[in-house]
Amino acid sequence: MIRVLVADDQALVRGSFRLLVDTAPDLVAVGEAGTGAEAVELARAESPDVVLMDVRMPEMDGIEATRRICGPAGVPGAHVLMLTTFDLDEYVYAALRAGAGGFLLKDTPPADLLAAIRVIASGEALLAPTVTRRLIAEFCRRPEPARPAAHGLEGITGRERDVLELIARGLSNTEIAGHLTLSLATVKTHVGRLLGKLAARDRAQLVIVAYETGLVTAARPPR
Repeated sequence: MIRVLVADDQALVRGSFRLLVDTAPDLVAVGEAGTGAEAVELARAESPDVVLMDVRMPEMDGIEATRRICGPAGVPGAHVLMLTTFDLDEYVYAALRAGAGGFLLKDTPPADLLAAIRVIASGEALLAPTVTRRLIAEFCRRPEPARPAAHGLEGITGRERDVLELIARGLSNTEIAGHLTLSLATVKTHVGRLLGKLAARDRAQLVIVAYETGLVTAARPPR
């Protein structure tokens, strides 16, 4: 059973998401939070598998709440799925950097939201090419003083670089295997090594690394 915590400052939205979660036989809602601070407190108390996190909330926004839940002193095993109204909300990019596994728009069809919860709970990242990659590309091309240099990828092999590019494109392990003519097990091995070498929490952070190091840019999409 996948345990889900719902965090949103609107009671009607929280209630709707909770009812939706409880309709699925393999999901169960373990609590509702109206602020980021409540989300962190409940996450520590309930140890959910997935937190549906609104970006904008009072007291503590979803970004800081995500950072506290996904950080070193956070909640082991908890994954955050961000929810936002706009597909180019700059706060979502910051949330991905804070450790969120992906994000969805609030008008996502119910069946897609339930499927997304399962994806995030499995440790995969929700990286839809038409939404997330565009958002990451938009904000990564903006100059930032602390942006990592391209030599941050020196420790990875050529094949790992190929895999990283395709992850940044939003491809699943199965799609990467087909694209590179590799076995699924080999792709999973490459992904695991990339996570370790680049000190990334999950695939979402691998995508950020690909853009921030210049391996992939808005002007030069992945091959």
